[in-house]
Amino acid sequence: MSDDQDQSGTYPPIEIARKVERLGVAKAHADALTYFVLAVLAGAFISLGALFFVVVVTDSALGFGVTRLLGGLSFSLGLILVVVAGAELFTGNNLIAMAWASRLIGAREVLRSWLLAYVGNVVGCLGTVMLVVWSNVASLGGGAVGKTAIGIAHAKAGLSVTEAFTRGILCNALVCLAVWLAIGARSVTDKILAIVFPITAFVAIGFEHSIANWFLLPYGWVLGGPGDVSIDGALWNLAAATAGNLLGGTLLVAGVYWVAYLRGESLRKRQSP
Repeated sequence: MSDDQDQSGTYPPIEIARKVERLGVAKAHADALTYFVLAVLAGAFISLGALFFVVVVTDSALGFGVTRLLGGLSFSLGLILVVVAGAELFTGNNLIAMAWASRLIGAREVLRSWLLAYVGNVVGCLGTVMLVVWSNVASLGGGAVGKTAIGIAHAKAGLSVTEAFTRGILCNALVCLAVWLAIGARSVTDKILAIVFPITAFVAIGFEHSIANWFLLPYGWVLGGPGDVSIDGALWNLAAATAGNLLGGTLLVAGVYWVAYLRGESLRKRQSP
C-alpha cells in the first residue's frame, strides 16, 4: 500500500478500475441462487429509498430546488443499503462490462448476470409494492403521500420515449459513478459520502432509474388505477429507461474508464507469450 493511498484514504482511479474488473469476473461466476436472492434484496432496498423520497417531498413548502435536494438525499438510502449491506443492483452491475472488454468473461456470462439481477430487482420491487400497499403508507399526511405517489407515476408514464431514454442514460452514468466512488472508498462513512452526491443529483434533476421505476410506477398505478397512470406509458417508460440505463452505465462509465485505464493492460496481456 502506497503512502499516497494511506494519506488519501481512497484507492487511486486505476486501482478502482482493476477492482471493478475483478468484481465483474466474480459476479459473472457467482452462484445463480445467491445472486438472485441478493438481486431481490437490491430491488427492495431501492424501493425503500424511492418510498422515502415520496414521503419527504410530500407537501413540502421549501420550494422546488430544496425539496428535490432533500428528496434526493432521502433516495440515497437505497444505494447505500445496496453497497454497504450487500446486494446486486442491475444498474450498478453494468460496470461488469469492463471485465468483458478485457476478455476475462464472455458475452453470455454478462447477459446472465444482467438478466438475473434485473429479474431479481423487479421481484424485489413488486414485493415491496405489495407490502407498502398493505401497510397503507399512502394514508400518511391525510392521504397526501398517496396523491404524491400517483402524481409521480403519472408524470413518469407521460414522458416520451426519447425523454425516458436520455434521462436513463444520464441517470446510470451518475449511479455507476456513485458505485465507482464507493468501490474506491475504504470506510463505511467514506462509501456513504461517495454515494450521496451523485444519487442526490440524479434524483433532484429528474433522471430515470429503471429499477426505482419498477416500484414507483406499479405503486402509483395500484393507488390510482389506469385512469391516473397509463399502463402503456408505464411500460414504455420502463423499456426506454432500462435501455438508457444500460447505455449510460456500460459506455459512459465502464467503457470510458476501460479505455482510460485498462485498455493498455489488456493489450499487453494478450500480446505477451
